[in-house]
Amino acid sequence: MDLGLKDVHILVTGASGGIGLQTVRTYAEHGAKVTAHYNTNISPLHDLVEAFGSASVRAIQADLTNESSVFHMFSQHEGQPDFGPVQIVVINHGIWPTADEPIAVMSLDRWNHIISTNLTSSFLVAREYLKQLSLAPEELRAKANIVFIGSTAGKYGEAGHADYAATKSAMMYGLTLSLKNEIVKIAPKGRVNCIAPGWVKTPMAEETLRDTAFVQRALATTPLKKVAEARDIANQIALISSPTLSGHVSGQVLMVDGGMEGRLLNVPSDF
Repeated sequence: MDLGLKDVHILVTGASGGIGLQTVRTYAEHGAKVTAHYNTNISPLHDLVEAFGSASVRAIQADLTNESSVFHMFSQHEGQPDFGPVQIVVINHGIWPTADEPIAVMSLDRWNHIISTNLTSSFLVAREYLKQLSLAPEELRAKANIVFIGSTAGKYGEAGHADYAATKSAMMYGLTLSLKNEIVKIAPKGRVNCIAPGWVKTPMAEETLRDTAFVQRALATTPLKKVAEARDIANQIALISSPTLSGHVSGQVLMVDGGMEGRLLNVPSDF
């Protein structure tokens, strides 16, 4: 199926992790030109660059909490293929601290670190994307698109991880619903949406998902009773960014969570 993404320049942040890595692969399979962002670990991207060639996939390092670094990520770099302006950006990067810390005992340092790493960095990426989009030729702006990656934590909350949940809520509702109205002032056909996964088999979640009892609790309100694969999420990212199939879809939060209804708060031992 033609998604209308051939030769479209797509930036995927956090591309060396599970969802990001698979998203780069999926876009490359559809003929897009993909800039794969990483911060500290380029190793997982080597195979993709080799498989699809540097004319299709390139890796660029940036600290997305740093304003100057974000600016340089969007600039053309010496020695990198010239893909032209970024037409679609997938804001996927983020961290989930493994330690459970209720707000009552959470340090300000941890709160500020998660807000900066997940949310402020997303603001910086979205802002720089919109700035450079305003300078792009009109024909390239026609496929303008921002896809945020949220989480079920942003809809239902997550005890012990209110910092993470707050960043995802902000992307899913505050940013998505505001930017859908702003992007059209720059690109009349521009769209902004959000994909919000539940638990996904990724390196970030690997340690937590080894706990069978935890997985059973996490899936207790999920009809499909399974943890998603990275490709499940990447497919929806590609679909919602497709101007051919989703060109009239904007301001939406698509939950990719197996039908989750909420979070199980109490188990028999709590009573």
